[in-house]
Amino acid sequence: MNRISEFVEKLFENVPESEQAAQIKEEITYNLAEKVADLMEEGKSEEDAVNKAIIEFGDIDEIIAELEVAKPNTKKRRALAKVNLGFSIWGAALLIILFIVVNVMYSPDVLWCIFPIFAVLWWPLAMFYFWYRRKAEDR
Repeated sequence: MNRISEFVEKLFENVPESEQAAQIKEEITYNLAEKVADLMEEGKSEEDAVNKAIIEFGDIDEIIAELEVAKPNTKKRRALAKVNLGFSIWGAALLIILFIVVNVMYSPDVLWCIFPIFAVLWWPLAMFYFWYRRKAEDR
């Protein structure tokens, strides 16, 4: 049963300590222990019963939503996403300038720089999506 306690502790590692969280931890541990006992009565070994109970437990996202835990540092997360977006725009711009300069200096007759430019543009596009998603989540 020690493995069940470790599993529950790992589930709640990012959840702030509160009385409600402790009660839910205790309830989940009790329910998993009961499930293991029921499976063992059906003839499964303890290890198999523990594994099956853990697998059948499911996802903790719904439980965290029930706890109504506020996302920590939403302003900090949004600011970091904005910094990442700005960094990616500047980095992409500098790389694009580098590709153009190298193209013009070494092979002005062949316009090959357009291909890496399209590849580099995915970086700020991905960061924009990440920033926009964080902004929407924080509303």
